[in-house]
Parts: sequence; structure tokens; C-alpha cells
Amino acid sequence: MSSVFALVDCNNFYVSCERVFNPRLVDRPVIVLSNNDGCAVARSNEAKALGIKMAVPAFQIRDIIRKNKVQVFSSNYALYGDMSQRVMQTLLQFTPNLEIYSIDEAFLDLNGCKRINLTDYGRDIKNTVEKWTGIPVSVGIAGTKTLAKIAGCLAKKSNRAAGVLDLSSTKYMDQALAAVAVGEVWGVGRQYAQFLKANGIENALQLREADDSFIRKKMGVVGLRLLGELRGEISYPLELSPPRRKSIMVSRTFKRPIVLLEELLAAVAAYVSSGAEKLRRENVVAGVMMVYLMTDRFKDETCYYSRTLKLPVASHDTAELIRYAHKALREIYEKGRSYKKAGVLFNDLGSETMVQANFLDTVDRPRSKKLMQALDLINEAVGRGVIAYGALGTGQRQSWKTAFNQRSRSYTTAWAELLEVSCDEAGGANLY
Repeated sequence: MSSVFALVDCNNFYVSCERVFNPRLVDRPVIVLSNNDGCAVARSNEAKALGIKMAVPAFQIRDIIRKNKVQVFSSNYALYGDMSQRVMQTLLQFTPNLEIYSIDEAFLDLNGCKRINLTDYGRDIKNTVEKWTGIPVSVGIAGTKTLAKIAGCLAKKSNRAAGVLDLSSTKYMDQALAAVAVGEVWGVGRQYAQFLKANGIENALQLREADDSFIRKKMGVVGLRLLGELRGEISYPLELSPPRRKSIMVSRTFKRPIVLLEELLAAVAAYVSSGAEKLRRENVVAGVMMVYLMTDRFKDETCYYSRTLKLPVASHDTAELIRYAHKALREIYEKGRSYKKAGVLFNDLGSETMVQANFLDTVDRPRSKKLMQALDLINEAVGRGVIAYGALGTGQRQSWKTAFNQRSRSYTTAWAELLEVSCDEAGGANLY
């Protein structure tokens, strides 16, 4: 093959992050829950062995948790994000050509490593990441991204591979593809998997050998690109500079239904603040903003309300965006209804250096920019949310906030929560 890609995938990433700072969790069943401690979004291998499924609601597995002493944690996004950055920085030691695919996955360009044993190199990557960060990873190596994904999938499952599998040049490619269910192939969603299985295509090998016209008729050009990748033809090159996002959304499901407008205003203000931070971090402004509300989807009648605003001047100023969001929220709010979810969507994103001015604009844009810079610098240095707008409310007025009742400490991002180590009289180390 002319090119070589490696996919490095962190194993049970959220659980692995918790274990780095709490060794007592090793070899014990552990799960991490979603927002409001709702569903299992990460499971250790021990938890999987107990039959705990992905996305299962926590209340449905209470007996399993109690009987098997499963360790349960709320999501700790600050910790996971920081550990992800450490893993990615470690991977840059092996190649400057790196595509961060997700919080726990990255593609590496190994074209410069063709003359060495790629399995040994993959093992070096695996061992170095685990040594430097404490996060266990699997490494799949192949001639295309899709095949590298398949190699990584098999590397996790195979005891013989021990976390590293090179499919870049092997006579066992057909055997490897036959071992992967079609639904596990990168780019094949649930509906496509059902369609393919109904037509006798059960695994990746059968998909590779499928008729092009048949796949194109159902899956279009995307399906043909997938076939090409399975056949060793590069359809998806490495994206060293990820394309700018087309939109940014911040939304949450409330722990309990909310009726009062005051609480909804505070919640939406918080979501706007978070979205505005993301806009500034990516050096973009939003030209369009949508605010929406939803009632409980598990009730007999689910209602969805939204309002979209075209901003007079594209902006990432938190105060300005909160003002427009509150205007939209008041227009869609219906007194007496109970709402289970709210969100804000920013669209029409453009560079902050290319803002179209407006003669009727009353906002002091230079002052706004300096204020937002100061706000971000302080919150980054001292702690996120240390300085916030009063519209977010305080104390009891923040009952809408997402619950994280079993969250671990922010070991790497908050001075007050750093891990403490002490030695007892016998010379042993204790972690606190």
C-alpha cells in the first residue's frame, strides 16, 4: 500500500481517566454516567462483563450496581478534556502529521515509518502513551483510515494482538475483514447495517466485495467511498487542519421539569455563555442564533418551540447574545407548561476579523472585544465560571443546573483539587 495510517484509540477513555488518579478502581467494575447522572456512557471491561449496556439508564441497573459493588462516577469533562490533550501531545512525539478525530481517538500519518517494523512502532506508541499519561490505548495500522479503524477494533478484541495490529501489508486481510460485523465498519450506521444484512452482507469482507452499483443506489457517493477505503483506496486523507464548524450548539436536559420563566432565562443565559466562549475560542462570530424549548419527550404530548434570530451584527459578545436569547425565549415561552430541555444554536459562523459593520449599531465593538478577552483570561487562569453574568442567577435560582452528584475531583485543572500524597509511618504512600 502507498500510504500508512495508524488509529490510536483510548480504551474506555472516561473510565481510564478516573483510574489514573484512583488506582483502587483497577480491575473493578466502573461506569461513568451522562449529564444529570442519567445513563452509562463509559464502562470498564469488568462492567461490560456484568451485562451493563451502553446508554442504559442508571435506575435500571441499580441492583447490578449494588450486588457487584460497581463504582459509579458522574462525568468529569474538565478532567477528560485535559487528559485528552495530554494523550494528543504525546502522540505528536511520533509524527507531526496528526488528526484529532475525537476526544479519545487520533489518526497518525506513518508514511515516514515504512522501513521499520510497524507493529513494533505501534507497540512503542502504545507503551509511551500509557507510561506518560496512564491511559491504555489500542493501535490499528493500515493503508486507509477505514481499514485502520478495523485494525484498531480487532486489536482491542484479540489477545494475540495485545492492543496493536498492523494490516498495512498482510496476507490475512480477508480473514480480518470477515471477523468484523458490517455494523462495526466506520461509516455504516444502524439503518445501513440493517439494510446490508437484509441483503446478505454480514461483515466487512462481504461489503468490500459488494457490487458498486448496488451500494451506490442505496448509500450514494459515501457508500462508494467506503468501498474504496475497504479496497485500499484512500477516500479520506488526513485532515491536519480540521474544517471550521458550521454551527455550535449548547443544550441540556433538566434534572426536573421547569415551569418558571425566571429559571429558564437563567439556564439559557448559561448556555449562551458557554456557546460564546466556544465562539471566541475558535475566533468566529455567529450571525444567526436559535433558541428552543422542549417538553418531556416521555410524556403523552411532546412540544417543541423555537425562535431563530438574524443578528444585526455577527457577534461573540456574551452580554449581547444573552440579550437576544432572552428576547427569543420570552416569545416562545408559554406560562403553565413544564419544560424538560432547552438549548441555543449558533449558525452562520464567520471569522471575527470579517464582521460586517452596521451604521445603526450601538455596541462599542472595540470595548466589547477587550472585555471578552479579559473575561476569558481570568476564567482560564482562575477557574471556569469564576466571573459570570448575573443573568445566570445564584444559589436557589440555579436549580436548573446539571447534576453531577458523584463527580471526582478536577485533579489536573483546579489547584484546590490537586491529588495529595502522604507517607505513613511504615513508608507507604497514601493518596487523598
